[in-house]
Amino acid sequence: MGEQSLSQPKPQPPSPPPSPPASASAASPAPAPAPAPAPAAASSASASTSHAPAAAASRPKKAAHPSSDSNPPKKPRLTFTVPGRPLSFAGEVGAAIRHLRDADPALAAVIDAHDPPVFQCPHRPFHSLVRSILYQQLAFKAAAAVYSRFLSLLGGEASVTPDAVLALTPQHLRQIGVSPRKASYLHDLARKYVSGILSDSAIINMDDRSLAAMLTMVKGIGPWSVHMFMIFSLARPDVLPSADLGVRKGVQMLYGLEDVPRPSQMDKLCIRWRPYRSVGAWYMWRLIESKVPQPAPAIPVDPLALPSTDDQIMLQQQDIQMIDPLQMLPGMGEHDSCPLV
Repeated sequence: MGEQSLSQPKPQPPSPPPSPPASASAASPAPAPAPAPAPAAASSASASTSHAPAAAASRPKKAAHPSSDSNPPKKPRLTFTVPGRPLSFAGEVGAAIRHLRDADPALAAVIDAHDPPVFQCPHRPFHSLVRSILYQQLAFKAAAAVYSRFLSLLGGEASVTPDAVLALTPQHLRQIGVSPRKASYLHDLARKYVSGILSDSAIINMDDRSLAAMLTMVKGIGPWSVHMFMIFSLARPDVLPSADLGVRKGVQMLYGLEDVPRPSQMDKLCIRWRPYRSVGAWYMWRLIESKVPQPAPAIPVDPLALPSTDDQIMLQQQDIQMIDPLQMLPGMGEHDSCPLV
């Protein structure tokens, strides 16, 4: 009893009931809410049986911390969502143009000089990807002829399905002008659909980063082709094809740069266009189209990625609103097949 009387008054000078130890045991809920740990230790030494419920009452406070600590590990599991509504939705292009006008005065002049873009694709994602592969490395007229024969072979646009494409042998495809390499690209795409790795619904609902990772697993589809697909087939609003020569050349003209910017510089240069970089890129194609003179422009690029004449550039930019990458200025993907020759 002497130890209790010496230990209690020292840690509790401000509290009024420190003198009788019996009162502390009688009013056990009173020391429980006290924040000081010393009285709890003294009370447990005096009567361990009487203060066992008090110790149990203090445990729920500590149990609240693990529940809060368990939240942070769940956050990294969240995936990126599709940024913004597709540009094919009513009013989205208008909202994009208003944003770009306010964010970039230099781009406002280009916007005023051209009609607004239209982002509509009549085909499902699988059909669009098939068509993109067929058009690779071909001039516009030759690609259109191959595509027309391909549709006739299948029985029309409604018959462009993964099973139907897999049923076509390389010999069948070769007869309509499709090379064995392209035939392997088409079959690889169709097999990934049949196996469930890809589907139209998954592609539509997938975020940009995941979609790029999945589509580049298909033979013959590289980052540049994925960017064109996301812009002109899915109407994704915030896609910047940093490696595309036309967009890079347009940014050079827009800001009066001495050199064509590198792909690694494009994100910083076009940061003001977010979250509508797809529309900003579209205006860069329009800008370079209007500035290209009749003679071939002096654009430092791999000769394999450059059209042979300036007329081909103008021809394939006329229908820029369509899905096919060949209707853009040439781009440079890591393992893309260049859509223009």
